[in-house]
This record gives sequence, C-alpha cells and structure tokens, in this order.
Amino acid sequence: MASRLRAAAAAAAAAGALGPFSRLQSPFPAIRTFSTSQPPCEVADSVWKLGRLNHVAIAVPDLAKASAFYKNVLGAQVSEAVPLPEHRVSVVFVNLGNTKMELLHPLGSDSPIAGFLQKNKAGGMHHICIEVDNINIAMADLKKKKIRTITEEAKIGAHGKPVIFLHPKDCGGVLVELEQA
Repeated sequence: MASRLRAAAAAAAAAGALGPFSRLQSPFPAIRTFSTSQPPCEVADSVWKLGRLNHVAIAVPDLAKASAFYKNVLGAQVSEAVPLPEHRVSVVFVNLGNTKMELLHPLGSDSPIAGFLQKNKAGGMHHICIEVDNINIAMADLKKKKIRTITEEAKIGAHGKPVIFLHPKDCGGVLVELEQA
C-alpha cells in the first residue's frame, strides 16, 4: 500500500499536479503527539523516580529590579525576598502556575552567585531543579553511574527539603539540582 501511494505521488508530481510545492508534499501525514502532564518516569534499572520540573533559577544582579519586572510588567505572583545565609543567597520565588522561577542574588561576596555574576554581569540562568521521589537512593545510583555532585551530602534547600546539585560537566553543561519531592 505504501509503495502504491509513493508511486501515485511521484506520478502526480511528474505530471505537475502538485505544482511548485511537489517536493514538499508527502503522501504520509505528519503525526504529532503532545502531553501536558506526564507521570514521574522511572529511571532505567533504578528504584527512584524523576518527577516534575520544580523551578528554573535565574541569577540576578539587582533582586528588587528583577522582582519588579516579573510582578509589575509580566503580572506574576512574586514573593518577598528571603535570605538563605546557609546557601549565601537571597531568593525571590516567581509563581508561574505550572512551575516556579527562583531569582537568586548573592548574600555576601563569598556567595557562589557572586562568582556567577562576575562572569555574567547581566545575570542569567543558573540551574534547573527537578524533583525526585527519593533523593538518597537517587544520589547513590548517580554516584554508581559516575555522576559527580557539587557537595557530598544533600542539604536543606530553599523550600525546606533536601537538595543536591549535580556537576554541570556531567549534565550537558547544565547545573542540575535534585530536590526531594
């Protein structure tokens, strides 16, 4: 059947029936699928599950200005600034409905965000955070797979849950934070 369709399309193209777009036509319609909600996916040969995108973190040189942009210009729900001395950052959460953005600003000159902003004066994406169902099992499994972490142990993150950061060199150049769901 497929070969007959191709032959018919070729004959029609040769006869000029498809006009100037004959090379763009296909006898097979493109089928696309899209899902807006996907269940957590189990990692191959693992007992832990990767969950939803929790947030995208953006390092900003001016926290008040960035907060005002998301609140006043884009109309997002924006939290007050929260200092997190144990992480040496101040954060503002921007609620986007299906996920959050986390605006990060250095809290002190020894903050990792201060170093990031020295290299990226205008700020920019710092990391993504993905939820996992069991951070301890995920960490053990990833270490077996030779994925490096920034710290040896999980720490309590901005949402009050254990988090661990995976080294960007092992994650396609992206700093990935895993957070206990």
